[in-house]
Amino acid sequence: MNDNVDRQMNFGTSSRRLRLETLVRLRWLAVAGQTITLVVVALILQFPMPVLAVAILIGTLAVVNFILQVAFPSTQRLEPIWTFAILALDLLQMSGLLFITGGLSNPFAPLICVPVIITFASQPLRHAMALMVLALICISTLAFTPYRLPWYADYIDRGGPVMLVAIWCAIVSMSTFAAFYAYRVSKEANLLADALTATELVLQKEKHLSQLDGLAAAAAHELGTPLATISVVAKEMEREFGRDPRLCEDLQLLRSQSERCRDILKRLTTLSSDGDEHMRNLPLSSLIEEVVAPHREFGIKLTVVETSSRDGEPVGTRNPGILYGLGNLIENALDYAKAQVTVTVHHDTRHVTITIEDDGEGFTPDILLRIGEPYVTSRKSDARAGGLGLGLFIAKTLLERSGAVLRFENRASPTPGASVVVRWPRKYMETPIM
Repeated sequence: MNDNVDRQMNFGTSSRRLRLETLVRLRWLAVAGQTITLVVVALILQFPMPVLAVAILIGTLAVVNFILQVAFPSTQRLEPIWTFAILALDLLQMSGLLFITGGLSNPFAPLICVPVIITFASQPLRHAMALMVLALICISTLAFTPYRLPWYADYIDRGGPVMLVAIWCAIVSMSTFAAFYAYRVSKEANLLADALTATELVLQKEKHLSQLDGLAAAAAHELGTPLATISVVAKEMEREFGRDPRLCEDLQLLRSQSERCRDILKRLTTLSSDGDEHMRNLPLSSLIEEVVAPHREFGIKLTVVETSSRDGEPVGTRNPGILYGLGNLIENALDYAKAQVTVTVHHDTRHVTITIEDDGEGFTPDILLRIGEPYVTSRKSDARAGGLGLGLFIAKTLLERSGAVLRFENRASPTPGASVVVRWPRKYMETPIM
């Protein structure tokens, strides 16, 4: 499990790197928009503005973007520091344009938020906060621009300092809110993606273990023929050269070892054929026993209670996801139990229900609201439990994929402890859907 967690954490780190092509395309869009605005304002509306300075700033962005596009492959993924540098340059270029075209009174001033939002949505928090500080400096500087807004000559701005402060507050608030929202959404999406990656790795491992029995049978079948040939040749050589003292002992050893190998393969084949049906088709009682058995020797009393008769119990295909999910829930209950864990099994014509109860302290109210989310531990902080909070998420995800509905709750007062109820429609326990 540690290897799986390491792999998914590495995945999460690489997923924070933006492709250069993404930024290049966004910047070409910015160049196009700025150019169109310049043409409309200066040539069509003929508002007074520093056309040369604006054209130089737009041209600088275009030149830098062209160099990046030519110098690096489109699949290049940028380190966070270089992403920060590129977005900081965009922020400064946009601030320069706004500074010489009216500052905060320019209707395009809110666009200064765009680099900040991109950074918070895709980059580590320290780089995002650094760009936010730079953006606040630029926004504050724009409030003191000496340049007028390109507008009609007889227009008199009666907004005054109060309106300027209001615009400053609006842009800063929008930058902060949008950046925080983008960061939270991006973080949750990345955590979910990483946790699902870990889930797939766990399920893949469980399926691999389930397939080992079939591989052993196939190996025994394939090796049987060459070993039989070796045994026959050894017998013939023993008849021919058995009286030669130099070869006699070696020939007997060769024959005995080949027969020993055949016996081992025969036992493997017999074990596989006897257990194959049991491994593929499990009655509910056998499934529960397979899940419970590894957890009986942990110093906590583990009791299985069957409230329904085994006559007519559901029989389904062995599902590694169900085995792992239930095993994880039982292990979690054992971690927090004081003396006893009870697994209650019930089935009828419509549903199969498994309830796992412990006599620990139960779930805290805040955990009950978020339980099952990735990277959320299932109880109070406990050194015995440890981990990153992925185990319960993986168990819940695998069980829900099998068609189950899970309910987490505390046991009815005054009985202490937690209760996890897992319920399937009976048809899902008899028909594989994974």
